[in-house]
Amino acid sequence: MLLEFEKPIADLELKLQEMKELAKGKKIDLATDIQSLEEKIQTLKKETFQNLTRWQRVQLSRHAERPYALDYIYEITNDFVELHGDRTVKDDKAMIGGLGDIEGRTIMFIGQQKGRNTKQRQERNFGMANPEGYRKALRLMKMAEKFGKPIVTLIDTPGAFPGIEAEERGQGEAIARNLKEMFMLKVPVICIIIGEGASGGALGIAIGDKVYMLENTWYSVISPESCSSILWRSWDYKEQAAEALKLTAIDMKNNGLVDGIIEEPLGGAHKDMKAMAKILKQTILDSLKELDRIKPEKRIEQRIDKFCSMGVFEV
Repeated sequence: MLLEFEKPIADLELKLQEMKELAKGKKIDLATDIQSLEEKIQTLKKETFQNLTRWQRVQLSRHAERPYALDYIYEITNDFVELHGDRTVKDDKAMIGGLGDIEGRTIMFIGQQKGRNTKQRQERNFGMANPEGYRKALRLMKMAEKFGKPIVTLIDTPGAFPGIEAEERGQGEAIARNLKEMFMLKVPVICIIIGEGASGGALGIAIGDKVYMLENTWYSVISPESCSSILWRSWDYKEQAAEALKLTAIDMKNNGLVDGIIEEPLGGAHKDMKAMAKILKQTILDSLKELDRIKPEKRIEQRIDKFCSMGVFEV
């Protein structure tokens, strides 16, 4: 899958491949030309990805090859054990969670999971959790707190599932309860937006001591398409909506809504998943080292103060 702004790079990479095959097949010395083209490609990549529009970053966050929560979890942990069910309704496959080991330390991982193909997307409900998904997440958080295990959430959702049945089972109440309970968790909580971070669907597992965003992700109360459809009665203005929403990692950091931005490999996380996972793992370990030095009561106080200080208001 190629996004529109990636096509010029792909064209040059194709030429480079053809040049290498020609040099090998015809035994022609094209080393100088190959090196020159490689440098040109690298320069173009840097220029392209350093100057992406907000809408282009939204597109990149949805890239079909972008790593999902389980991809990262299996890459950075040993002996990951997935846990299922909310003990009330059923197991929501859009919300995953379980215990994994990183360098000898057990961590509770929770995150939204999308699918790669049509069958998986239907099974995972496109990463849109139902109330039971948020209740499962809270059950696992409480379990982690009971046994003194830190929590890491990986956020990637276009929003909580908006169906009638979800509302009937208490979607709003489930998310609201998660917000309340996450503020009071005694263990360290690290939240990382790895793809899409839309509305309450994302916020339902995003109250933490540290909140990070990957470089090419977005976090907003509404998606650009939905914003466009409300304001302009059409999806045709999604690019303008993305600019107005200021939803990128840089925007969120400048507004004090996240604690940091995690740099991605050049071209996006999907270009080098192992490198991205390694960066993610180190970020988690560094954050835990910092949070471990703070007493639980103080962490809770700082967590509450951080979120209460967000936004602008007048009395």
